[in-house]
Amino acid sequence: MSILSSLLGNAGTIENSELQEKYEKLLLPTEEIVAGFKIIRDTFIFTNKRLILIDVQGITGSKIEYFSVLYKSITRFSVETAGSFDLDAELKIWISGEQHPSISKKFNKKVDIYEVQRLLAQYTL
Repeated sequence: MSILSSLLGNAGTIENSELQEKYEKLLLPTEEIVAGFKIIRDTFIFTNKRLILIDVQGITGSKIEYFSVLYKSITRFSVETAGSFDLDAELKIWISGEQHPSISKKFNKKVDIYEVQRLLAQYTL
């Protein structure tokens, strides 16, 4: 099921130690990784200061965009739980000044969407 979820683009959890080792150049000295998720080649990381979205581009994946979102610029967010037939949960994030969600990610059942919601609430409220 995890291969199918990956092919469909659903996010799965990544160990913080793996993220720390791979992305330590992006982090401030006082910044800590709280949680991270991978969707095929892309990654997004919750830190204690911001949300970092890592978009691997192109066929070879040699071009990478790093997009940082400060928690204070998140105006609202929503989570949709997985159902019986819809096997993925979804997260939508609105950034100030935007009418439509700026960020939308799908999660497989291995990810506790309530934990993702709790992290966002903790840092945005």
